[in-house]
Amino acid sequence: MPDNKAHRPSAGARTAAVVALLGLACLVICVMAGWYAVSRRGIVRVIAVIVTVAAVAGLITSLVFEDYHGLAVLGLLVVAAGSVVSARYALKVPAGRAHVAAMNATPVARAEHPVLIMNLKSGGGKAEKFRLADECGKRDIEPIVLQTADDLLQLAEDAIARGADVIGMAGGDGSQALVATVASRRNVPHVCVPAGTRNHFALDLGLDRDDVVGALDAFADAVERQIDLGSVNGRIFVNNASLGLYAQVVQSPEYRDAKISTAASILPELLGPEAKPLDLRFRGPDTDYPTADLILVSNNPYQMDHLVDMGTRQRLDLGVLGIVAAKIADAAQASRFVAMEAAGRVRRFPGWLEWRAPRFEVDSSGPVDIGIDGEALRMDPPLIFESLPGALRVRLPSGVVHPSRARKVRLLSGSSIAQLALVVVGRYSR
Repeated sequence: MPDNKAHRPSAGARTAAVVALLGLACLVICVMAGWYAVSRRGIVRVIAVIVTVAAVAGLITSLVFEDYHGLAVLGLLVVAAGSVVSARYALKVPAGRAHVAAMNATPVARAEHPVLIMNLKSGGGKAEKFRLADECGKRDIEPIVLQTADDLLQLAEDAIARGADVIGMAGGDGSQALVATVASRRNVPHVCVPAGTRNHFALDLGLDRDDVVGALDAFADAVERQIDLGSVNGRIFVNNASLGLYAQVVQSPEYRDAKISTAASILPELLGPEAKPLDLRFRGPDTDYPTADLILVSNNPYQMDHLVDMGTRQRLDLGVLGIVAAKIADAAQASRFVAMEAAGRVRRFPGWLEWRAPRFEVDSSGPVDIGIDGEALRMDPPLIFESLPGALRVRLPSGVVHPSRARKVRLLSGSSIAQLALVVVGRYSR
């Protein structure tokens, strides 16, 4: 008789398989319970939070059980992080004359009458922390401090009327957009000084967001390029405009001081079982759509793997809008959406639409809440979004020759894998 024992999995192997399945189950339960935690109220939310915590604990336990000891898990994380860093380094695009030409940058001389408007409260007081007013004095830049009652648009207009030949803004993206509005209209170069919180516009320009003072070098011998702006019903944006869930959350007066608790109190009304579909009617790339849970319109397309940080833009001069819309039908789809977002695969979500167009229109039966470069507004429909190609002249420090920081490597994409293979065999030319 043949001995079948040799072909039977050992008890340890069976246990490991069970633990792996339990870990996967805990992950699924965690995502599902998390959805109910943010979209329900009362006892349902409490139970969902408890289940989420228990699922996380179960997932951690499955990782450290049996062969998955803490040191092994830590080692895997270190190896994974090292792989990401190595791949990003291998595919890094260095600065060079070809990239200077690609960004259409032109060397320019020192500004004769430079002006910098500063929002001292932006970014937790970055302008004061880096003593920007004193730094302006050292560089013969006229500093203008934005006061509470000031009209930023009028300040910029007045500065140019007095003879400013280059105007800059030290503040967040919303302030950058307002000054860029005037600079574009008056055909005066704009300087972005990253003194806000996120400074996404500065990132996509290729600036070092941590070097606030260094951005002032754009007023000296520098380079100038022309980039696009976005517009919705005449309002300029440098980054994006959002409709739907995010726009409604940021409308709350409490949002700036308590983002998490405010979102937690509002999301059940927007996502819960009794929530009414948002009235956002638009035409997609192929047909008309009656609604969406979120719409994001950007000044040039984002390289978007996650909605949390919205990715980056490699180009700001394509002359098109990047348009994203998503519809989340129920809790099951929500859990899938969250899981795909966490995995960096949100673009594969079934309710996801993404396309490019120079113009986009959204209609509704009443005023629409909209977030423009992080600022909460309300506009009457229809909302007409347009790309304004080459509308803004922007000056950058001479050392910024290419916005390489805006280039994200998708490690699991076919192009990245192919490039890495060429690096290995020594045939990848950068």
